[in-house]
Amino acid sequence: MGICNGKQIQPPQSKEEECMDGVPRSLNQQNSTSKFPIYTSSPMYKASPLASSFIQSWTPSRLFSNRPSPAKHIKSLLARRHGWPSIKRNQAPQTISEGDEDELGLDKQFGYSKQFFVKYEIGEEIGRGHFGYTCKAKVIKGDLKGKEVAVKIIPKEKMSTSVAIEDVRREVKIMSSITRHKNLVQFYDAYEDSENVYIVMELCKGGELLDRLLSRGGKYKEDDAKSIIIQILSVVSFYHLQGIVHRDLKPENFLFTSKDEKSLIKVIDFGLSDFVKPDEKLNDIVGSAYYVAPEVLHRSYGIEADIWSIGVITYILVSGSRPFWAQTESGIFKAVLRANPSFEDSPWPSLSPEVKDFISRLLNKDCRKRMTAAQALHHPWIRDYEQVKIPLDMLIYKHVKSYICSSTPLRKAALKALAKTCPMSQISYLRDQFMLLGPNKSGYVSMHNFKQALLKNATDATKDSRVFDFVISVSSLQHKKLDFEEFAAAATSIHQMEGLDSWEEHARRAFELFNKEGNKPIMIEELASELGLSPSIPVHVVLRDWIRHSDGKLSFVGFIKLLHGMSSYKKIELNRVQ
Repeated sequence: MGICNGKQIQPPQSKEEECMDGVPRSLNQQNSTSKFPIYTSSPMYKASPLASSFIQSWTPSRLFSNRPSPAKHIKSLLARRHGWPSIKRNQAPQTISEGDEDELGLDKQFGYSKQFFVKYEIGEEIGRGHFGYTCKAKVIKGDLKGKEVAVKIIPKEKMSTSVAIEDVRREVKIMSSITRHKNLVQFYDAYEDSENVYIVMELCKGGELLDRLLSRGGKYKEDDAKSIIIQILSVVSFYHLQGIVHRDLKPENFLFTSKDEKSLIKVIDFGLSDFVKPDEKLNDIVGSAYYVAPEVLHRSYGIEADIWSIGVITYILVSGSRPFWAQTESGIFKAVLRANPSFEDSPWPSLSPEVKDFISRLLNKDCRKRMTAAQALHHPWIRDYEQVKIPLDMLIYKHVKSYICSSTPLRKAALKALAKTCPMSQISYLRDQFMLLGPNKSGYVSMHNFKQALLKNATDATKDSRVFDFVISVSSLQHKKLDFEEFAAAATSIHQMEGLDSWEEHARRAFELFNKEGNKPIMIEELASELGLSPSIPVHVVLRDWIRHSDGKLSFVGFIKLLHGMSSYKKIELNRVQ
């Protein structure tokens, strides 16, 4: 299993350290000037020599060797995604010829304007990314005349698969639809000609977060890190609400707008991003090894994967170490899947308990127990530093829909009891979400409020991601208005509560309240009927530990199972019996 303790971030000092994952650094340097890059630093900024050498040990290159790996399929999937040929060890990748079989029948016309060179004058190259390279450019015609911009140039000859072509279309669609957030790199336009696609963007002159980190000796002070993480969470919560998952968040993909210490930070490179509906999962595996979430390796994930990456970034910023580290890519994946981040070594003893709790709740291997970006903005580590605006959270919509569609009267009583035991910080967060829905003067929200609240924050992306369809399905539910007490019961996440160290205490207190207010004697047959069990199921076997023999009321075990609802129950209990 990979090493779970972090390794101090240092530039390589010897020839032995100049290899990453068995690949000589000279090969990676050669790739950095190739027309067909495998991995380089972020576009739109040219890293310093120190950063350039460090980057190679920061994020593993995407070379595809035959080394056994728990994520061996990642390498082949990435290769197929971009149409890369098989790569031998110590051999630079070759370009794919026009006659290759993958190229047959591909439509590489995007419908973008063909007037790029009429409006822009290309300057020096400043970076390379997943698909192409980025140059400075000067606007020579139009409203922005005289302005410097960044242009991401994606050669069409490298788009050798339909997936690669779709990635480019989706990147442009995503960037053009969510430009209004201050921490998103500004998108200006997209162009094409017979050879390339040109994506014109804001030029960020402050450098990468990676370089800023190195200039500070490899780590940030806690308060300085908070200001960075707040900006990251703010923009991530914004595009998560639109149904977009970035899938490649790392320090190389955040740029400062200027050299000023208080400069805004902006997320870039949506080349691997995708749309995802709240109740659906993605299964293609992309990203960078040090930042990839466990569920991505298991090929079933959503926006929570970005939250894991933010947890890794936060760990690195405040400690100067990686939470999951190994000398090989195989070891990194094993650590991500099996190890827990260490908070024992220096400087962790001198850091606050709040930052450790914050990171732990982002790096929970069970994605259901992770905080959302909106919740993370409400965490005490951040809230004590600066009062931030809490955005609308789509997780609330998911829980309310589940509560209305699948909760029985007995389960609703159990959820109300649990909600009354929530920590005050959780109640405060739920109150913020309730107010964002626009309750009326009597303190109620209707299902229509859910739709209206999203419309205030929606972009064109909500239609492409089908988030809007999901919200319509919530707003059309037949249900009476919700006051805050019932809203809190519906919106409380059982899985997140279970992730708290104090979960046992909350559960016991909730059961005591349930015994006083909602726990009535119930026959097994009656319980089975309420749970919707088929008569063919041996209900006495399945439900024998749900009801106390002494008084016929729900037991503590039954109470906990009831909180999870029938979807979880059926998968575990019914399969066990059958």
